[in-house]
Amino acid sequence: MALTGRTALLAALGSLPVGFWDPSWAGILAVNAPLAVACACDFALAAPVRRLGLTRSGDTTARLGDPADITLTITNPSRRPLRAQLRDAWPPSSWLPGTETEASRHRLTVPPGERRRITTRLRPTRRGDHHTDRVTIRSYGPLGLFSRQGAHKVPWAVRVLPPFTSRKHLPSKLARLRELDGRTSVLTRGEGTEFDSLREYVPGDDTRSIDWRATARHSTVAVRTWRPERDRHILLVLDTGRTSAGRVDDAPRLDASMDAALLLAALASRAGDRVDLLAYDRRVRALVQGRTARDVLPSVVNAMATLEPELVETNARGLAAAALRAAPRRSLIVLMTTLDAAPVEEGLLPVLPQLTQRHTVLVASVADPHIARMATSRGDTDAVYEAAAAAQTQTERHRTAEQLRRHGVTVVDATPNELAPALADAYLALKAAGRL
Repeated sequence: MALTGRTALLAALGSLPVGFWDPSWAGILAVNAPLAVACACDFALAAPVRRLGLTRSGDTTARLGDPADITLTITNPSRRPLRAQLRDAWPPSSWLPGTETEASRHRLTVPPGERRRITTRLRPTRRGDHHTDRVTIRSYGPLGLFSRQGAHKVPWAVRVLPPFTSRKHLPSKLARLRELDGRTSVLTRGEGTEFDSLREYVPGDDTRSIDWRATARHSTVAVRTWRPERDRHILLVLDTGRTSAGRVDDAPRLDASMDAALLLAALASRAGDRVDLLAYDRRVRALVQGRTARDVLPSVVNAMATLEPELVETNARGLAAAALRAAPRRSLIVLMTTLDAAPVEEGLLPVLPQLTQRHTVLVASVADPHIARMATSRGDTDAVYEAAAAAQTQTERHRTAEQLRRHGVTVVDATPNELAPALADAYLALKAAGRL
């Protein structure tokens, strides 16, 4: 027997979850029995949410600044059509500011026994692993008066990699490398070079490269030319302590250091050198060793993705010990750290002889372009004081750099946009001089 309007409504509402029913609704809906019946039928015809099947597919990695597309497949096994509004929740850093509401919400209709796919486009603003939270689905009846709502856990993760913006400099550095590699022979001297050929002496050549035996057999003075050796070892050391958290041009210093390290890793691996990575503050945060030339850059990028500055003072002795363990034989150690006076004088300088005794050491530091702009400011009293403070800061950095150079360390101090090419040039200069 058919139920009356009020009875049907109460029967339908009796199946709702605890807490949904409000007794004040009874008086309101009893006034209009047809409306009550319509609401009850609308709720009864809404597709159940708990029985839906959800699976994911799509991107698992993306570079910072690039989009990542995640596909969600919704299967409706019930006999009722699914008319739903869906929210695919991700951490706030997975979206550009102000775009989360539009990008994470979808409307869809899935007929009974069928499936549909929707795509959520992430635009992450931070490196690291981004994990989905949950998928919330609100299923409506055909009239849209009542709805069922539930949430599903559908795990997925996207690893956001460093952007590697300095890769635009790679072609020009590779062209320079080809010159050093013997395609255009260049004169170099020192330990760690391979003989290439003889050529006629020209003014300006190093007299120590004259081949006297060959000169005695010819009517002209002959000099030896060399090509840099391959299979040198490069250890990239990232200081992830508190100084790496300082922001320069609205980004942590660590990000600029990583970008420069990536360009050097790409260049050195193309040169046939072995590249390892060590990230350290008070313990090892990342270590990449023993990778082939083909695998080294992806491995380094992947290891850098989850690195974040740690708000602790770097243990310089621990860093030196970790570097020596990672580089048991003669290597080029590239230390990406600060040139601030206190951390260098109190931390790095006392342990520096342990590194320079066995290895060639290069220190690369991120300079703040705002300091250079302050040093040139004039016009009022505040500007003059700012210029004086900036000049003092620059003087201290230059003094610290000179202290390192007196210990035989090569120093690269450049702004974030200039650090990567400057570091690559320093590596090529060391290679050309036969110091690797």
